[in-house]
Amino acid sequence: MRPSEEGIVLFAFRCPTPRTQSLSSRFSPWATLSLKPLIVFACLVLVVGISPRRALAQEAAPAQLEFSVRAPLASRSLLLDGVSVDGLMVAVGERGHILLSENQGQSWRQANVPTQATLTGVFFHDKNLGWAVGHDAIILRTKDGGQNWERLYYAPEQERPFLDVWFRDAKNGFAIGAYGLFLMTADGGDTWSAHEIGPQDDSSEEDDDLGEGYDFHLNHIARSGTGRLYIAAEAGTIYRSDDDGKTWVSLPSPYPGSFFGTLPLENDSLLLFGLRGHLFRSDDAGQTWQEMETATEAMLTDGLRLSDGTIIVAGLGGTLLVSQNQGRSFTLRQQADRQGIATVLQAEDGTLIVMGEFGVRKLPPNEYEVEENPNFP
Repeated sequence: MRPSEEGIVLFAFRCPTPRTQSLSSRFSPWATLSLKPLIVFACLVLVVGISPRRALAQEAAPAQLEFSVRAPLASRSLLLDGVSVDGLMVAVGERGHILLSENQGQSWRQANVPTQATLTGVFFHDKNLGWAVGHDAIILRTKDGGQNWERLYYAPEQERPFLDVWFRDAKNGFAIGAYGLFLMTADGGDTWSAHEIGPQDDSSEEDDDLGEGYDFHLNHIARSGTGRLYIAAEAGTIYRSDDDGKTWVSLPSPYPGSFFGTLPLENDSLLLFGLRGHLFRSDDAGQTWQEMETATEAMLTDGLRLSDGTIIVAGLGGTLLVSQNQGRSFTLRQQADRQGIATVLQAEDGTLIVMGEFGVRKLPPNEYEVEENPNFP
């Protein structure tokens, strides 16, 4: 999913080849890139809107379906995202693999999936209804708990992979991805409309100054308990919506490098993480940020709050950052094998499940537990 400490590309599947070079270097978690100077948006706050482009049908001329190959070692293949809901765990990854577990991650079985494209994101509304997205601009849907999937959208000629998917309810959702790719649906995915997150006034000076700044890769979308939506994006870009995605605000950025995720906490607190071990905390919905000490330069890829309040942020090189004080400080627990972690999940019985370049495995508590920090409440 991301490069190792030695610069070896571990997850090279989610890095689209740039069509053009904008004012920033095109950062992505899926390739080894050197950090170069970028335009810093630290003091820039833009109120932006969703500008509709056009309605998109399912497919004008559906291509012949190519199903993912059943593989005995699929649970050891590259897995990039996962979800846990009502006792069901779902993992997605390379070659169109979708794996299911209903026994707390003890065993996994492959689903019937009509693609061999790498899948990068998955979201379930409930135990039966879910969506997955990935390369070839593919969107899939299941209505039977992941056993079988149907192809809703497919546009390989665009050369813009989807990187994440999120639904507010059974009908309304977003699929986001490379070069500002942003699709919306209001019918559960039967049809999609393309939109862009950009200035409401297309002739604005800011847009001219930024060049292609508004086609940054949109890496991750998350919703807080207060209902705010956050998108972590390329080149120090963070967006927030307070109205279920109708309009978006470009937040002040604490760092010019790319962000790969947010983890909403209580109220308006959240964590923001990305390149080179950078981890930030905000307690005012992203208006101001505090940098957190991580003791690592590994890319940070995912975050999770466990049922007991423990917070875990994972990344390359076997990185696990653990907090026992509501995310006010973190302890590094690096895994001995140094293999990149893409996603962390918690099973219903409390078991921690990690996914990445190694596939999927259960993590014993002694590999991530830390002592409480007495300096923080």
